[in-house]
Amino acid sequence: MTNNISNNKKLILFDGVCNLCNSSVQYVIQHDKNNVFLFTALQSDAGLEIIKKHNIDTAKTDSILLYTPEKGITSKSTAALQIARHLGFPQNIMTVFLIIPPFIRNWVYDYIAKNRYKWFGKKESCWIPTPELKSKFLN
Repeated sequence: MTNNISNNKKLILFDGVCNLCNSSVQYVIQHDKNNVFLFTALQSDAGLEIIKKHNIDTAKTDSILLYTPEKGITSKSTAALQIARHLGFPQNIMTVFLIIPPFIRNWVYDYIAKNRYKWFGKKESCWIPTPELKSKFLN
């Protein structure tokens, strides 16, 4: 699956039933002016294949992953900040937080991730993109 991603694309794997994650994906789509990102839900066949191939423990990381052909998988706060880097100004200013040690950034990230269903809700099934957006999603 990851072999089909060209070097100029980045794949965001997200929790397809999480309202916060789905809203975040829609935000990225709206601000991805250079058409850098592709998407797939963690629960999709493509998502499960990538998780298995990269031996990702979903008990420890279950909300966002960023795959790039040159760097492989990044997760949690680093993934979120790397995504922001490619969204242009002013979102790319968020990368200043990369100077904070990952164990601190990920503590905040994990706290939000642990409470995301309680705070933002959960869908019964994965979000299905509109026909116009279908080309941005791996099945």
